[in-house]
Amino acid sequence: MLAAAVVGATGYTGAELMRILSRHPYVKVVGLTSRKFAGQTLSQVYPFLLEHGELLCEELEPHVLEKAEVAFLALPHGHGAELADLALKKGVRVIDLGPDFRLKDPKTYQEWYKLNPPPLSLLQEAVYGLTEIYRGKIKDARLVANPGCYPTGVILALAPLLKRGLLHPQSIVIDSKSGVSGAGREPQLATLFVECQENISPYKVARHRHLPEMEQEMSRLAGCPVQVTFTPHLVPMIRGILSTIYGNLTQPATEEELRQLYREFYEGEPFVRLLPPGVWPHTRWVYGSNYCLLNLTLDERTGRVVVVSAIDNLTKGAAGQAVQNLNVMCGFPEETALKELGLCP
Repeated sequence: MLAAAVVGATGYTGAELMRILSRHPYVKVVGLTSRKFAGQTLSQVYPFLLEHGELLCEELEPHVLEKAEVAFLALPHGHGAELADLALKKGVRVIDLGPDFRLKDPKTYQEWYKLNPPPLSLLQEAVYGLTEIYRGKIKDARLVANPGCYPTGVILALAPLLKRGLLHPQSIVIDSKSGVSGAGREPQLATLFVECQENISPYKVARHRHLPEMEQEMSRLAGCPVQVTFTPHLVPMIRGILSTIYGNLTQPATEEELRQLYREFYEGEPFVRLLPPGVWPHTRWVYGSNYCLLNLTLDERTGRVVVVSAIDNLTKGAAGQAVQNLNVMCGFPEETALKELGLCP
């Protein structure tokens, strides 16, 4: 059994991680931390997590890592770097679900997060944890930077086109809609029931912190600088992200040629599914699952390609992908604890 510590276990992402790990046959959770609920058992905070119900939430102290072989860090930005450094020095592998190691350029991190960046040595060592793209590097990594939820759905939607150089790098427009759980568990005005119910609203237009992460990874795939327009929206549902993405092709192609490109690119991938023509992804279809559903069409009138993706922001967009990365890092079957389909209705 692999000994794991979960740091930040009582946020929505931490709870989802514990839900998934409760059915993992090769992992034993040996330590939990929670700033707000230290001294309480996990079942006192989340009664549905009966499998790990007697585990005690502790303050974030170095001793939490002593029995662990791997640590999941589910912390806000600015809180992961110091702990990751400490864990690595103790020989503990790290999967960071926060944003501290996603951006390779320290200046970009400082610009978008208004904090001092993590040590350059750790930024250089960290492997971006989009499993379908970086599986080979993740396998041997000590430090994995789990992607953000929006970038996960968007990059998976565009990777085949970018890799083949079929999208104009300045033409991409991304419209994403997210459930309220993406804002976290801390109370705030925008996520109060009376504010978000029966309402849809854009936020952080052209300023969302996932934007430079998207551009970084798209540029790596395309082999040239990519700039995108990204507008996220808050919608009155709990889970899910639906992203509708538009871009201009660099050369003529038929819709069937594009579909074949996607089929070949994701052949054998356990969690990415290209739906049949005319069947568009629904967030309900991935609710609680680690799947990413995709579809696309070619607008022959404008020459633009339209790609749609759906993921569960807490699962494939966070905790599920973290466990997928763990499985790759440790040589477990990649689908372990992640085979469940979405809940519908």
